Amino acid sequence: MLKEIIIAFQAYSKAHQFLKQYKLWNWVLIPGILYAALVITGMYFFWGYANDAITLLSNKLGIEAWLQNEHNTFLSFLFVMGGLVLRLLLMLLCIALFKYIILIIGSPVFTILSEKIESIIKGRTYEWNAATFKADCLKGIRTALRNLPRQLMYLLGLLVLALVPVIGWITPVIALLIECYYYGFSMLDYSMARQDGFTRKQSNKFISLHKGLAVGNGIIFYLMHLVIIFAPAYAIVAATLTIHEVRND
Repeated sequence: MLKEIIIAFQAYSKAHQFLKQYKLWNWVLIPGILYAALVITGMYFFWGYANDAITLLSNKLGIEAWLQNEHNTFLSFLFVMGGLVLRLLLMLLCIALFKYIILIIGSPVFTILSEKIESIIKGRTYEWNAATFKADCLKGIRTALRNLPRQLMYLLGLLVLALVPVIGWITPVIALLIECYYYGFSMLDYSMARQDGFTRKQSNKFISLHKGLAVGNGIIFYLMHLVIIFAPAYAIVAATLTIHEVRND
């Protein structure tokens, strides 16, 4: 798995060179602007609602009044850390929801970009076929809708675990890795749609057997949020290059 994560990391550097060589920057801006707008909007509303939700929970349980009566610095520290962990998990939950929105809305763009990258790699031109294009888009949307409830189930379970002092502090790390895996899964899936001899079930199995590729792709995707507008396009290009490298290794 570690080897596959490294391959996925290296694919982002190759993706940059690929985009630069073939002058595909317009494909970076189209999904990037939409994604940036969604994330910024989501984060704007997130902080207010997250703070209100945690404050309401604390008041309902009487935690703040109990801590004031106890006058225990260590207990106060534990609950401050617990509140921070809950906020981080809620933020990841918010990002996950917006991620699936962009995966569904941006499915046509991701499909075309992945196809364009693969046509350059293989040196052949894919003839435009409306039926095939529609099928690839729907496959990407179905993958997103299939993964959404699974990821939400894991994140909700981690929210419960986060309420456990000390042990719950590790939950944001686990949640982030899960988030990276499912994002990378969707990116790899666009390339798998055109692999000869692979059914939808076989594509899902292939990616499940190569979890490191998905996790690695997702990790760099999140690091690229420092320059958020580039993240989606780089992820799809890197994923396509990764699938080509692994299948021809």
